[in-house]
Amino acid sequence: MPLKKSWVSSANSADHPFPLNNLPYGVFSTGGEDPHCGVAIGDMILDVTAAEAEGLVVLDDEPLFDLPFWNPLMEQGPAVWAALRNRLMDLLAEGSAAQEDVAPLLVAQADAELHMPFAVSEYTDFYAGRHHAQNVGTMFRGPENALPPNWLHIPIGYNGRASSVVVSGTDIRRPWGQLKSPDQDLPAFLPSRRFDIELEMGAIVGTPSDGPISVQEADDNIFGYVLLNDWSARDIQAWEYQPLGPFQAKATATSISPWIVTKAALEPFRCDTPERDFELLGHLKETGPMLYDIDLSITMAPDGKAATTIARTNYSQMYYSAAQQLAHHTTSGCPMNTGDLLGSGTISGPTKPERGSLLELSWGGKEPLTLETGESRSFIEDGDTLTLTGAAKGKGYTIGFGECAGTVLPALENPYSR
Repeated sequence: MPLKKSWVSSANSADHPFPLNNLPYGVFSTGGEDPHCGVAIGDMILDVTAAEAEGLVVLDDEPLFDLPFWNPLMEQGPAVWAALRNRLMDLLAEGSAAQEDVAPLLVAQADAELHMPFAVSEYTDFYAGRHHAQNVGTMFRGPENALPPNWLHIPIGYNGRASSVVVSGTDIRRPWGQLKSPDQDLPAFLPSRRFDIELEMGAIVGTPSDGPISVQEADDNIFGYVLLNDWSARDIQAWEYQPLGPFQAKATATSISPWIVTKAALEPFRCDTPERDFELLGHLKETGPMLYDIDLSITMAPDGKAATTIARTNYSQMYYSAAQQLAHHTTSGCPMNTGDLLGSGTISGPTKPERGSLLELSWGGKEPLTLETGESRSFIEDGDTLTLTGAAKGKGYTIGFGECAGTVLPALENPYSR
């Protein structure tokens, strides 16, 4: 699919992340005004809340964009999602008859503050990247026992905290927790000393379900995707995770990018999951390509200094697709809600530069990274800014997500000293 031209000229560059082919959904505000729903087009944002109020976008008898999140549109389902995308393309395409009416509703992205694009109902994070699971398992159990026996048969996950999901640009406070060093007999309550990131994609449930659904139905129910950073306190995790898995180590924060890239925009980039060691059971089999070819990267910038790219990988490295993860989530009868967020799990490739976490990149701290500033890192230090980016490359155009960034602040003084 070639680049579709817009009368918003900045959208027509091959490298711009927000061409007419994309049209991602976000929430923005300017000048202290209330947040509105908006669509990114080039360097601008179309105020969809205002467009609906002026009758330029009408999809239902009741307003869908009068609240500062996209959930009301999401719960309408695929037919309405398609109708909105078609209408936006009509309004913003080169030669549009509505250009004169739409132009006053554009806001410069440079002048806007971006907010959470949707209200997160519940959050589940998976462990579905094979290279990541192999690396982490090898560190702790050796290569012969790296993958748990169930890993090649089901997507493993845990239920996280929806309340701690934040939008890109939100500062992240280093957490306190109970840690136990290998050289100590008893644990201590301390700030995390092995704070980490995980490069992930987040899938957003649009259409709710009640009871088991197939992989194809799950794919149909997914509204769109965001970049996701699962901040992780590895030392807290190492002490607490047996026998029930991550808990406080993952509860500090989960950052997401501010723009929801719709499934329709990603359609040209679908690709297959990898070959299986074992044939999956019927309820997890895909009916077609359900992963996406999306280039991903991580940069790290010490306080006040230039950023270094520390990893590059691709979403196509996942062993399980988001549709398989969602279908598996429903097998027990678990209802899924509009606004549920599913983290893919850390996305790593087969080589060291493709590892999606510092735990892997520094091999548990034994092989520190050297940044372009000359500094070394095994894990995140206070003041470091970590930024995830992602883009799918089409014929003369780019589908981007915007940045998913966060700066780590020092831990609070002992919260129990008062």
